[in-house]
Amino acid sequence: MKDCECVRFLQEILPKLHLRWSGFRRVRQQVCKRLKHRIKELGLEDFSSYSVYLATHAEEWSVVDACCRITISRFYRDSRVFEQLSQELIELARLATERGDKSLRCWSAGCASGEEVYTLKLIEHFCLAKAQFYLPLDIIATDIDEYMLSRASQGCYKLGTLKELPQEWIAEAFTIVSEQYCIKPTFKERIRFDRQDIRKEMPSGSFHLILCRNLVFTYFDLTLQWEILQQICDRLLANGILFIGKRESLPSDWIEGQLLPGSRDDLYRKIGVAQSKYERRDR
Repeated sequence: MKDCECVRFLQEILPKLHLRWSGFRRVRQQVCKRLKHRIKELGLEDFSSYSVYLATHAEEWSVVDACCRITISRFYRDSRVFEQLSQELIELARLATERGDKSLRCWSAGCASGEEVYTLKLIEHFCLAKAQFYLPLDIIATDIDEYMLSRASQGCYKLGTLKELPQEWIAEAFTIVSEQYCIKPTFKERIRFDRQDIRKEMPSGSFHLILCRNLVFTYFDLTLQWEILQQICDRLLANGILFIGKRESLPSDWIEGQLLPGSRDDLYRKIGVAQSKYERRDR
């Protein structure tokens, strides 16, 4: 089965899943490998026969959807993002303190195996705890993949995924178990991992910070991006921050007036002082 056959197959089926080919171009080999394995598992010959199979087996679409999940992650991924985020969290803590909030509520959407989530906790411990305005982080982390969530809960990783972290952070925050680096229990506090498909379900409540990086605005089609972005905005508190991936952009037809671009192309801030849709019930 040639790569070009898989490309044609993806270009045909991705729109039916509300996904877009442009987002998968660079990671197609990972997806194609999974699909080829599935085709062999079913005893089929090629992508053409798999297309025929899909036409008569509706339940197989969920398998295709699972094959299209991209789970690339590592600690401190895009280090400049987290350097900027450290400063933004200090300002968020100041504003939240003035509001009378007792913590900073954060949502990591598409958390994969938890590297982004624990990076936030490391920043809290090493960068925020001694700031004038400090509030603890309460983090909700969601992903559709049960296996990834299980790995995130365990919090054990190969050294390669920690390579962008400062060595002193690694020494203090991890213990070595069977050649893996496991995050210490204190860095797991105030984190909740939930299985959710962001296309169908999102956490309730309002948030000071939402991280939605390298997921919605890379892989989903524009209609779905628009719908999800509106729901994200509804959950952001006034002056709250949305971070997206550094190579991502919001839909070009997004109605301005809810989010303002920040100092980086991947940072947006919620406009206004009005309560979010969920804020009143949280307080």
